[in-house]
Amino acid sequence: MKKRYIISSIVFIVMLFSLSVMAILKPADESSLSERRPLAQFPELSIDTILSGDFTSKFEDYATDQFPARDSWRTLKAIAKFYIFNQKDNNDIYIHDGYASKLDSEIKVESVENAVKKIKYLYDTYVKEKSDKVYFSVIPDKSYTLAPLGNYPYLDAKAIVEKLKEDLDFAKYIDILPLLDYTDYYKTDTHWSQEKVKDVADKILDEMGAEKIKNYKEVTLDKDFYGVYYGQSSLPLPPDKITYITSDSIENSVVYNYEGTNGVLETIIPEKVYNEEKLNSKDPYEMFLSGASYLIRIVNPENTSGKRLIVFRDSFSSSLAPLMTEGYSEIILVDIRYVYSHVIGALISEEEFKDADVLFLYSAMILNDSYSFK
Repeated sequence: MKKRYIISSIVFIVMLFSLSVMAILKPADESSLSERRPLAQFPELSIDTILSGDFTSKFEDYATDQFPARDSWRTLKAIAKFYIFNQKDNNDIYIHDGYASKLDSEIKVESVENAVKKIKYLYDTYVKEKSDKVYFSVIPDKSYTLAPLGNYPYLDAKAIVEKLKEDLDFAKYIDILPLLDYTDYYKTDTHWSQEKVKDVADKILDEMGAEKIKNYKEVTLDKDFYGVYYGQSSLPLPPDKITYITSDSIENSVVYNYEGTNGVLETIIPEKVYNEEKLNSKDPYEMFLSGASYLIRIVNPENTSGKRLIVFRDSFSSSLAPLMTEGYSEIILVDIRYVYSHVIGALISEEEFKDADVLFLYSAMILNDSYSFK
């Protein structure tokens, strides 16, 4: 018995020593691809940081983030929590019917009110008296229909809608909640699958009196897509596939992606609607309109009506907007998470707002965490 304890102790000490040496010799990773976040770096070592406790606090984060084979240990922990200890979530991510989603049920009233305040500012400053064709819609989280099936808490998108309907009396509400089911979203990501939401685009276009896309086809890409919940859950979930819808109007449209900071324009990059180079980025969903940008213009030369749509949006519109190209000569997408609201007038002229269709389209998640709005 004593010999077994000695052997166990030696094995433990050797493992601990080996991991310590590996941690010291291993170069620090800048970011986690699976978690899509920057990792803590070695903190500044000085008398001041030691005496203040700042070094110790930051070193703990560094040691956790840079631990050797960290992703493998995270996966092992997640498997144990889900399948051995029968816990219902890991890192607030749960799995039901093969779909991963996040536990988030608290409606943050102040955040929703902040979103309303920002939308009102945009309307009063840029839209009022220039166009009376103003609309808003809310995109529910995947959990809105998934969570009730497994008795998980979820964010009540309908309650957020009711709050907005009370306060945004200048905009017509377009109800897309009944059109969406959890199967319309990627299994491993927050976003919806484009080929599943053509009916959503059609509903919005019908309400705005614009032409719907026709003579289209679906293309499924070979590359596997691992969404944000794949990394956050730490589970070896099967990947998604990205399918996109294309047509003559989409293929002939030109996307002008504005690069710069807070409205200080640096370059305008003309691109295709679908940028397959982004499939090799940390977020393949960025293939839709090349991802996040404070201002994007989609010009459809096949539509000569002069009809314009301006969308104040988040990332869900990256995959939805291409399905609306047939109805407009130009679609302008604005994301106020990346540009200050007060400089939009320098990017979109009063003439462009005049008689344009204006749509405020945000996910319930963003409205419930709107402090990223500028």
